[in-house]
Parts: sequence; C-alpha cells; structure tokens
Amino acid sequence: MATRSTDSADPVTLAPQSGDVVVLGGPNTADPAVLGGKAARLADMIAAGLPVPPAFCLTTGLFTRYLADTGLDGKIEGAEGGAVRELILATRIPAPLADEILAAYERLGRPRVAVRSSALKEDSAARSFAGQHDTVLDVAGDGPLLDAVRQCWASLWSARATAYRDGDAATAMAVVVQEMVHCDVSGVLFTVDPVSARPHRVVVEACRGLGEGLVSGRVSSDLFVVDDRSLEVVEERVRYKVAKWAPLAPGKIGMTKVDAADRSVPCLDHARLAELARLGLRVREHYGSEQDVEWGLRDGEFHLFQTRPITTRPLPQDAAARAGTLSPYVVPQPDPVQRGTLWSRMDIGEIFVGLMTPLGLSFARYYQKHVHLDCAAALGVRDTGDADLHMGYYQGHVYLNISYSAYLLGQALPTRDQRHFTKRFVGEDVEGGEGGALADYTNPFGTFPGGMEDLLSTAHWLRHTAAEAVRMKSRSGAMVASRLYEFDRARRLDLARMSRRELHAELTRNLGWFHDMHIGYMPYYINAFGFYGILTELCRMWLGAEGENLQNRIKTDMSSLRTVESAKEIWAVAQAAKDRPRVLRVINEEPLENVAAALRADDEGALFWERHMEPFLRANGTRGHQEMELTHPRWIDDPSYIFQMIRRYASDGFSADDILRRSGGYHDDSREILKKLSLPQRKVIETVISLYALCSELRETTRMSMITSIWLVRNVVYEVGRRLVEAGVLHSLDEVAHLDFDDVRAYLAGEAGELEAFPRERIDEARRLHEYRKRLPEPPLTFIGEHDITQAVRPAPGGARLTGLGASPGRVIGRARIVEDLVWQADEFEAGEILVTRYTDASWTPLFAIAGGVVTDVGSMLSHSSIVSREFHVPSVVNTKYATQRISTGDMVMVDGDTGTVEVVEG
Repeated sequence: MATRSTDSADPVTLAPQSGDVVVLGGPNTADPAVLGGKAARLADMIAAGLPVPPAFCLTTGLFTRYLADTGLDGKIEGAEGGAVRELILATRIPAPLADEILAAYERLGRPRVAVRSSALKEDSAARSFAGQHDTVLDVAGDGPLLDAVRQCWASLWSARATAYRDGDAATAMAVVVQEMVHCDVSGVLFTVDPVSARPHRVVVEACRGLGEGLVSGRVSSDLFVVDDRSLEVVEERVRYKVAKWAPLAPGKIGMTKVDAADRSVPCLDHARLAELARLGLRVREHYGSEQDVEWGLRDGEFHLFQTRPITTRPLPQDAAARAGTLSPYVVPQPDPVQRGTLWSRMDIGEIFVGLMTPLGLSFARYYQKHVHLDCAAALGVRDTGDADLHMGYYQGHVYLNISYSAYLLGQALPTRDQRHFTKRFVGEDVEGGEGGALADYTNPFGTFPGGMEDLLSTAHWLRHTAAEAVRMKSRSGAMVASRLYEFDRARRLDLARMSRRELHAELTRNLGWFHDMHIGYMPYYINAFGFYGILTELCRMWLGAEGENLQNRIKTDMSSLRTVESAKEIWAVAQAAKDRPRVLRVINEEPLENVAAALRADDEGALFWERHMEPFLRANGTRGHQEMELTHPRWIDDPSYIFQMIRRYASDGFSADDILRRSGGYHDDSREILKKLSLPQRKVIETVISLYALCSELRETTRMSMITSIWLVRNVVYEVGRRLVEAGVLHSLDEVAHLDFDDVRAYLAGEAGELEAFPRERIDEARRLHEYRKRLPEPPLTFIGEHDITQAVRPAPGGARLTGLGASPGRVIGRARIVEDLVWQADEFEAGEILVTRYTDASWTPLFAIAGGVVTDVGSMLSHSSIVSREFHVPSVVNTKYATQRISTGDMVMVDGDTGTVEVVEG
C-alpha cells in the first residue's frame, strides 16, 4: 500500500516490510551483524536485567533498505566519504520506512530520546569506535527524530570515522533510539584501573549533569576508587565543580552552572558508590571481561547507557616508566645526581604553573632544547651546559633543575655563592627550606671549575653585564615595538588560506621570534629576582627582627606594571560601556559566547568595539591562563572573561583610584623603619629598591612580547588542529591537547602525512596518560632527588586553621569565594570577598582589584598572587596546600598576611 513519507517532498512508494525495527531486550538474539555493536550490547544488558533505559533499534537491514529504496546504493559506490555523507543528509527517508520508525517511537511512548549510532564493529574488543559516529541528544517529535536518524547514518562516512577505519570499507549502520534520561549525575566506571596496574580497583569518575561534559573534558569531575572485594571507597578526590552539561531548552543541550550548594559536595556518597560498583561488577561478570561502563543517576536510580570492553592496553614500558618515575630527569643520571638534585617549580615565570597537557609538555621540551640555553647565555653565563639537565618533568609538571642551574650560575659574581640562588627557589616542602635555606645541602654537581675557567667566565660576565646595563632600556623599547608589529601582522593574516608549506614557513618565523623574545625577557626577569633577594638580605642583616618581611611592605611605586595596569584598563572599558546603556545591555544580557558578535552587529556596539575593545585587546589580548600551555585560549581568542569583568566593574561602580588604592587604612611604615639606618645604609637600600623597581617594570613591559610570541605559535598549531578535524584525524579541537609539538613541526615540514604524524594510538595513549596524571595529588613545589607521588597523603589535615606564607601584609575578614574557572565565575565574585584558589597568574589580576584578600594552595613570595596582592595592598597568604579543600564558598575567613595564617571563623 502506498503511503506518503512524513518528511519528504518527493515520496517514494513501496510495500511495507517488518522485522527491521527491533525492541531491545525482547526475544530476538542480540546479533551485532543486525543491531550493530552498541545496540547488541544494550539488548544483551536489558535481557540480563541490568537497568538500561528502554530503547529500540533500526537494524542494518533497514539501513540497507533505505539505500536501495532511495537509489543511493548505486550512487555511493566509489564516492568520496564527504560526498556520501552529504547525499544521505539531503535524501529523506521513504514513507514506509518512516512509518515503521515512527510506529516504534509511538510504542515507546513518544518520550524525548537520545539517537545513537551503532556501527557493526562499534564497542568491540578490537576497536571501540568511541566518539567516531554521531549521537543526537534530547530529540522529540517525528521530524526531528527522522532527521537525527539520517545524521547517525551519514556519520558512517564522516571524516573522523573514515580515518579511524584506516582503509576499511564502510559497511552498514544501525541506530539506537533510547529514552533520554536527564541525569542529575553522570560518569564512567572502569571495572579495572585503565592506567595503573594496581589490582582490585574499580575507578569511578562522576560529574554533575550529563556525561557528555565529562567525555569531552569540559567539566570538572570527582574521582573515586572502590575496592572490588569490600566495596569500600579507598580513594576519593572531590573537585570544585563549576559547570555541567545539561538541557538549556527543549532540544538544546549545553553548558550551564552547577548550583552553588552542589559545587564542593561529592557527586556520590559512599553508599551510592557501593551500589554503582556492585552494578559494574555485575556487568563484568556477565561479559567475563573488564568493562568501561557509562552510567547516570536520576531521582536516586542508576541507569546504564553503554558498556564496552576496555580496549586500552597496559602502558608501553617507556610510558609506564614515565607515569611512575620518581625523578624529573629526562634521561637517567648517576645515582648521586639522581638522588641529590634539588628540583623546583616555584616562580619559573608563571607560564609553567600547574599540570600541563601532552601538547604543553612537548612545547616546554621544545623550549628546553632550542631556547633555554640561549636564555642562560643572555644572563652572562659563558658555559651554558647540557640542555637535558636544565629542566625536568614530573607527573605532567615542569621543574627547574636548581642544582644544575646553581652550578652554572657560579660563573656569575652575584651567584658565586650558590645559596644566593638556591634559597630563592626553596619552599617549605624541602626540609631546611625557607628559613633554613638548605644550610646542609651539598650540590651533587659541585661548584663550577676554578682556575683559568673561573677567570674567563668572570671576565665574560663582567663584559656582558656592563653591556646589558647600557642597552636594557633601549632593548625593552625595541621589544615593545616589535610586539605591536607582530600582533598587527598576525591579525591581518588568514592562516586558513595558507598551504602546508606556507604554514610551515609561518611557524618557523614565529618560533624564531619566540626565541628572541624569551632571550630578551630573561635578564629583566632574573635581575628583578636578584635585586629582591639583595633587598631581603640587607633588611635581614641591618634591621634584624624589625626588618623581617620589610621588603614586602616597601611601596616600590610599581602601580604602572603592565599586569596591574590591565585591571585599570578593563575598568576604563567598563566605564565606556556604562556610558552607553545599549552597549552595556548587550554585554549584560547576551550569552557570553555571543557578546562579541552581537556588539559588532550593532551600530553603537561596533563603534564601542573599535574605540575601546580593539585598543584594549591590542595592549592586553594575548594574556591568558598558564601561557606556555598552548591549549588555553587568550583573551583575544575568547574575550568571555573580559566581558565578565566589564559586567562586574560596571555594576560595582569603582573608580580608577579605587582600583589602585583599595585597602583603606593600609599603613606603609617602611620609611620610618629605614630612617633608623645610617645614611650610607639607607642610600644602599634605596638604590636597591630603585633597581628592583626598574627591572620589575621592564620585566612586565617585555613580558607582553614574550607571551605574544607564544600566542603566535598557538595560532599555527590550532590551524593545524582545525585541518586535522576536517580530515577526520581528530574528533574535535579539544584533541589538540593530546598532540606532540614535534609531530606538528614534522607534519608541517612535510616529513610525514596526517595519519603517519598523528596516529590514533598515540593520541589515545597521550590522553590516557594525561587523565591518569589529573587523578594524582598535586606534587610539591620543591623536592630533593626523587618523589613518590603515590605515597602522598590526599586528605587535608583536620581543623579550620591553615598555615602558609604571608605574602602581602595586612589582616582582613571576609566571605570566601572558591574560584576554579575564571570565565564561568568572574560574574559571581563580589567586591570584598576572599579569593580562594589553587594558584593564579597574570590573567587573574582584574579580580585582585576587587578582592578583600587572596588565599592560594600553591605559591611563593615572588609568585603572581604575592606580587599583585602587594601592589593592590590586599592581604594574602599563599602555599596553604589545602585551602580549596578546607574552605567553602560562603565561609567567613580571617586572612593574616603578616603571620601567614588563614582561619575559618564562621562556617
């Protein structure tokens, strides 16, 4: 009987058939050749009594009928994958097939559904095909359902699926239509730890909202480990969860905020975890193999959405060694060196702060091999040593080899005594650190050779230092001019139109400038450190107890520092927006991701953008979080954070003076104390203060050139990533984080093709290693020799009082605000609140302008949070280690920047 298609303008009339739409879990056999891998698994799980939402499957037979009935089977033979995909998306489903699909939808009760691909080899033991084919969530209605089915069919020929098959022909595709569950909590469960070899560990990752946010890596998740014998929780790591993946409107899924009350709370309590682990063990027992299970919790009930064999192999021997190594050394060293080296990640430019992705680590290694030695030479070091010994890597963090650096810097007069250098990088983590300054430490590299080598090195350093004193200001001006030229040039370029050879030339050019800017910046950075150290030592020697911490109370007139100035300039942009109600309405009311486009599309907004936003971005736009980490977008790439701060500054009504002088009642008593010194002593300290201020100002000015050079490299890397997504080599741009920078260079140089340069196995291995590192405790800022991170104690000490380093003087009481994500939380931060976070860098500065106090887990006396807190006269305590775990948003806390204590006075 002829029937008109419900979604086709040109119906195809055919006799109806049956049996090609199967209700999962019924009496049929779960045949993967008919249902595809995913649907066969779901059918088997339902038949086994596992809690799987009801679903039906459009079999491979129905797909074959669709191709035959529309005549596509003849058209797609020999056609390119992209062309086939477009043909399917453009060809609607004939009426008899559509009627069968919609009848099954009616029997399901016409709920909102998730429409998922189920290819023949999907979820097999050989290949998971995870993420290769399409899933369409939260579908409702006949037309949208049929469109979603075609989208899943067409994804069999997507570029990424074609690349993953690696030459295998596309065969057939089934589709699962499953009742949509809008989960309160979702996640994945591994019945065995997929990375480490430790037995009896059921690993659970859980996030708020839908699991797509966790799979894509865009939301924070809690991690739990359950013993598969006792079902007891043996390990847990609860993170502060700001955002979740959830319904925004019917049929629209996206990112939204987690309710404030749920952010610090574990996604699952121990009873729920035991229940979930029990479910996972049932799945493992049913299939007789270790499983990777996707699950969700809704209204107190667990649902299983998918299971597949764990296809990850044990890490290769070299990767396993990297994952479990106790030393940051890139290459093994003699035992006395291996066990005696002092490592630190304190104050290393604030561009290496925190855990780095595989791309970030490989870029840091490029810097180590191709730039760092020349930076050492820029300090007047004659013998720059072995590049492999300067830096190390431990569990995804970058460390500076303090012992080897101190050995080489023995060639320079100010650091002839190694303690003058080592004490600047020693934290509380090292016994004898901070106050003790490693009094009994013996450098395994010894001291730099004396005799003629000493004389030659000293003469070299003196000549270089004299030349540096002459040219330091002029070089700074040249670097600023060069930065503006390179920035403007980059804005004019269209990288997407370049050939691979042209893109290679652009990367080579950018890496050359990256090299020069880092070398130009290094002397200002190290000299500022040096003068700070001299100032500290003089205060200690000449003023005793009265001079303790005096160097942090001296106002050095550095309010013009580029980092601090950015907060003032955002305030100016906010005032310009406030003077234009229409512009401010767009900024306040449009979703953050739409603000820039909405402003440019509006006449008044476009004028505001040209006159205020463009100059601000030209001066500050290449700033971003953890700048050496190429995966982080800069302000010019994503100005969402800037719009958040504009909203905050405009609503709070601060003046420019308020931004720079917020702490009323702050009293700088340093000048009165200095008057107690003899005139010669006072003149010496004032001279050192002046030199510290000069070097700090030049450091901040040229820092913009240095970080702009990183942005230029990032632009090319992400253009490569965009092309790899188009080619199907990467699933999305998020996977750029798992590439190796040397592979990107080799690919652009024409040394390897796309699949050869970026094999899927290597990308997946890098991702797994990075996920493993994310689950580990934070390694110490400094340690000697080796460190076993698996022995680190996870729980924070009890009590509501924390001790750290008093980084900026003063005492304040206020409500705490835990901030993990600047973009998502800047609009929540209220003036006068205590900013509590893991660590900060230059991109956080605008928040300091309205904070009542600053508390960080990680930091030192010269970290960003310390320096900027002092410039804003905001009391600050850093290196508390556990503040983000022990303090909750809304707690009333007392921050004492003089004693280095933080206390919760009202929970």
